[in-house]
Amino acid sequence: MHAMTNLGDLFDREKPDKPAIIDLSGDTPRTYSYQELDAMANGVARSLVAKGYRRGDRVAILSANNAEYVAVLYGTMRAGLIPVPVNFKFPRALIHYVIEDSGARLIFHDAARREDCPPDMPAVAFGTAGPQGFDAFLYPGPFAAIVPQQGETAVFLYTSGSTGKPKGVMLSHQSHLWVVASRLAGQELERHRYLIAAPLYHMNALALTQLSSAAHATVVLLSQFTTGSYADAIGQYQCTWLTAVPPMIAMMLRDTEAIARADLSSVEFLRMGSAPVSPSLIAGIHAAMPNAKISNAYGTTEGGPLVFGPHPAGIPQPTLSVGYKHPLVDLRLVDGDNRDADRGQLEMRCPSLMTGYHNRPDLKPPFTDDGFYKTGDVFTRDENGFHYFVGRVDDMFVCGGENIYPSDVEKMLERHPDVAQACVVPIDDEIKGQKPVAFVVPREGAALTEDAVKAFALANAAAYQHPRFVWFLPRLPLATTNKIDRNALIEIAKTRAGAALPG
Repeated sequence: MHAMTNLGDLFDREKPDKPAIIDLSGDTPRTYSYQELDAMANGVARSLVAKGYRRGDRVAILSANNAEYVAVLYGTMRAGLIPVPVNFKFPRALIHYVIEDSGARLIFHDAARREDCPPDMPAVAFGTAGPQGFDAFLYPGPFAAIVPQQGETAVFLYTSGSTGKPKGVMLSHQSHLWVVASRLAGQELERHRYLIAAPLYHMNALALTQLSSAAHATVVLLSQFTTGSYADAIGQYQCTWLTAVPPMIAMMLRDTEAIARADLSSVEFLRMGSAPVSPSLIAGIHAAMPNAKISNAYGTTEGGPLVFGPHPAGIPQPTLSVGYKHPLVDLRLVDGDNRDADRGQLEMRCPSLMTGYHNRPDLKPPFTDDGFYKTGDVFTRDENGFHYFVGRVDDMFVCGGENIYPSDVEKMLERHPDVAQACVVPIDDEIKGQKPVAFVVPREGAALTEDAVKAFALANAAAYQHPRFVWFLPRLPLATTNKIDRNALIEIAKTRAGAALPG
């Protein structure tokens, strides 16, 4: 395998004809071989240099997933410039904020996002003929990727902005080359077909694309997630490896038509992350994908996707655990002054940590004096060393002096046989401070009542955890990262609780 020094130059060029990407973003599928994707990335790099862009300049990408997006990511990094994938689901004002904050000098976009581009910025359009189009931008020919300096930034990934303005996370070439090399070690991944429907501005999709490129595997790329297109792509292209957030898989399993028509037997690995997984979801996956090995994964934009792994003694990973500490990563759970707690905030140290937040001197970097990244996520650890995600420090609220982590209550509610999904949020209470309420998606055909859910909660958890109101929804709203949009549900809860109270 060729020595990797530049995060945009991951290809083994000995099998140029193998499909690198099967792009399902348009009306008809497009297959790009490794040779074609390599040439496209080189064409981007050569053109950037020829047009006078310099090493370290930022290049924004505002587009749904497609093969050209991947070529721009790789080509920009080969030239020593910094791609900035932008969350296109943001409102326009926030899109402009991210682009301006990044200092981008050029933007690539798809047709649907043309009106969201800053009007005064040079722009290149995917899928458009003519002088402003992507094909016209390319400058075909060979290109020798630059060798980055130690710590040189490869890419900016912006956070989702759930707490304040989005922050530009700076990731170096070496940090994510280490991730790729560590994930490749001792594994034969070339035969896999990875289905990617998560947006490429998200760490999950980006890191998996890079792994596939380095492994000389094939990515089946959807422009966005819909239950039907996702199930159909698995069956039609015999995808072996899925990566998703749990709400995506839960939605697909509820689309009984799509599940009935699609052959999901090719799936060997399903890696889920970014949100807690319920036992009922695991059971549904086993029924629909009998050959799939499910792993409950964890990663952060700031810390990277490599945190946990299998147990060194071969002990099977419990279904709801995210795994055992990866041997190349230092981890600890911190509870106050106790740095070796069995329940506390996760702190981690490894080569994939970000170098910092771009352009944010006002922010204290979330690092300890001894170099650990403070994730803001609370975990528990069992007697075998397996870790379990509890919730965000930010999501925790206090009810009558008791700490409530919403995911604890959600997992309990989802054990009810008629509950497909649950989301618990706080509402203000004059006496208790805050109290829990629940939004519930019932199982299809279930006749579920608010009283039945409350009674189940009181029978299965501490009284202070039971939801004071239960509201039923056909589906839970998703934020731009396909996680459940808690902020939207908090606003709905305020309105509904106010209407339900006498006065």
